[in-house]
Amino acid sequence: MIKQKYDRVYNFSAGPSILPLEVLEQVKEDLLNYKGTGQSVMEMSHRSKEYQKIIDEAEADMRELMNIPDNYKVLFLQGGGTLQFAMVPLNLMVGSKKADYIITGNWAKKAYEEAEKFGDARIVASSKDDTYSWVPKVKKEDFRADADYAYICLNNTIYGTKFNYIPDTGDVPLVADWSSGWMSEEIDVSKFGILWGGAQKNVAPAGMSIVVIREDLIGKAPANVPTYLNYKIHADKGSMYNTPPCWTIYVAGEVFKYLKRIGGIKVMQEMNERKAAKLYAAIDASEMFKGTVAVEDRSLMNVTFVTGDADLDKKFIAEAREQGLINLAGHRSVGGMRASIYNAMPEEGVDALIEFMQKFEAENK
Repeated sequence: MIKQKYDRVYNFSAGPSILPLEVLEQVKEDLLNYKGTGQSVMEMSHRSKEYQKIIDEAEADMRELMNIPDNYKVLFLQGGGTLQFAMVPLNLMVGSKKADYIITGNWAKKAYEEAEKFGDARIVASSKDDTYSWVPKVKKEDFRADADYAYICLNNTIYGTKFNYIPDTGDVPLVADWSSGWMSEEIDVSKFGILWGGAQKNVAPAGMSIVVIREDLIGKAPANVPTYLNYKIHADKGSMYNTPPCWTIYVAGEVFKYLKRIGGIKVMQEMNERKAAKLYAAIDASEMFKGTVAVEDRSLMNVTFVTGDADLDKKFIAEAREQGLINLAGHRSVGGMRASIYNAMPEEGVDALIEFMQKFEAENK
């Protein structure tokens, strides 16, 4: 059985997912007594100067890593990604009450269905009929000029696709779910009105979403929107209107520091591209394993593949687990296999998976 330091296995979970070992070791060191304060961050008052320093540094480091323009706010919010499906229309679908959605998987579909409760949500394009195996190509004219916003999910965790371009929406603000892509590759924040995502893939433990929002989109929520669901409340209070997800923000801050130490997102992107290229090459060279999505739309983070035989898929997943390669089962809605190779997955983990795939194929011809 393949094991790493601390008897850790290679965890290909789609989320919650692995964190950098270096970060976990720092968290372990800080757990009982954070920086000489005599207390854990889990016990620390969010109104203390010690905690204010933690959240301020986390935001500053995130801004530096992603080159976030000054006219954007960074919000650390409770509720995870699903809450954002409602917060986006509650705050933005307030003018024409129209919003345009591109449906490329379950999460964009769920976001669209939530928006339907609040106004005229329209599907611009969808790849549903082909099991979301590709990403629609759209142009500016496909969007309604008077829409309050357009919405996409940049990386599709379940189906293993990603947008290889940023749609031109003209003057319509573009909102993007970047949950499974945070910090994995460089991205031009200025092309979005809102770039948001859950933290539990590349950034921190579950329980938090991060919202990067252009300032002119703040303050539009009607008076009857619940207080917590109003972006302005959180922007005005520096994400400290109520008790924030303190521990998750702290871990996110440690991840940001780690990314800075290794050279930033550009370096991480190069590592991710190398890992993904290796794994996709192994799939393409195999006679047993087949990729499930269009080559040009393949995700860097979530690699989906099948054998074509459901029983053989199950055998592969079970035997992989015995070898210390865990959480390779595809989402329950699609089956097959999915290797989530987020930032913290070392290249050695991908190499170990490829070696096992080749061994499994040779033994099961």
